[in-house]
Amino acid sequence: MRKNVIMIILITLLLLFTFVSGGETVTKTGTTSAKFLSIGVGSRANGLGNAFVAIANDATAMYWNPAGISQINQMQLVANYTEWIADMSFSYVGMVFPMAEFGTFGVNTTYMNMGEMEVTTEAHPEGTGEMFSAGSYALGLSYAKNLTDRFSLGANVKYINESISNCTSNGVALDIGTLFITPFRDIRFGVSISNFGTKMNMTGDDLLVQKDIDEQHHGNNESVNAYLATEEFALPLLLRVGLSGDITPSPMVKATWAVDASHPNDNAEYVNFGLELSLFNDLINLRGGLNKLFIEDKEETLSLGGGLNLNVSNMMINLDYAYQSYERFDLTHKYTLSLSF
Repeated sequence: MRKNVIMIILITLLLLFTFVSGGETVTKTGTTSAKFLSIGVGSRANGLGNAFVAIANDATAMYWNPAGISQINQMQLVANYTEWIADMSFSYVGMVFPMAEFGTFGVNTTYMNMGEMEVTTEAHPEGTGEMFSAGSYALGLSYAKNLTDRFSLGANVKYINESISNCTSNGVALDIGTLFITPFRDIRFGVSISNFGTKMNMTGDDLLVQKDIDEQHHGNNESVNAYLATEEFALPLLLRVGLSGDITPSPMVKATWAVDASHPNDNAEYVNFGLELSLFNDLINLRGGLNKLFIEDKEETLSLGGGLNLNVSNMMINLDYAYQSYERFDLTHKYTLSLSF
């Protein structure tokens, strides 16, 4: 049994290495909708370079690998806020409810706010005085169950909405994942598929225009109501495969490593790597990670972070922070509060 499991893991990693090292030159970058679904959730995962699919042991697992919430044995609430690029903000809130032999349930919401912007036109490039807003959100329901003491399966179903001014786009997607604790030094093996769902296209009143349907003839109605047609775009489908493990040199020190290989439908394949150092019986955590290795024109570079875990009146409070550096953009700062009770 142990040999079979290790062989499956090695074959999977070999296949992933093959397409990471020799992928297609056409990456389809910028061809998917609801791209906010690709933004990593949680300061701990972000500090680890977004290598989290095989760790996935808190409420943010509903994003990374839904099977991971089966590891949670208390009700847990997590709130994540990110100061995103270009004055945008990104937020995630999730709550997990363990139900013993019935499995673990969870709810989550993701929201990106772009604020208000002034309308500009060809005639008024400096602005018309009118304002409009844009934003995106997703609402999800999760379920996971331990099938054995080492293997779990989970899923997250979500409704997706994007809007700009008076136009909206809607979709539904499914995330599924598995998590396996191998017999070899308890190394964890995780697989997840995210954003498998419907295509999305914009509809709304802003697409209503007046059109002369026959410009070659005079005297006909030059202002016939018409709707501009918009193209459908797929969601950012993503396959992740990861390994993680712990190294414990002493009771007061623990190191956790994680590596993820990712295959998106709108970019080249890449690898994330992260390392976490836990001190004083998990009181203080220091993290570092590398993002999107093997991508030539990547934007993300180094990520760093840390956290503090406090036990107050039988309630576990986790405070985490991470920042992400980029080649061209300013740093992004991510803050996460988690409560377990």
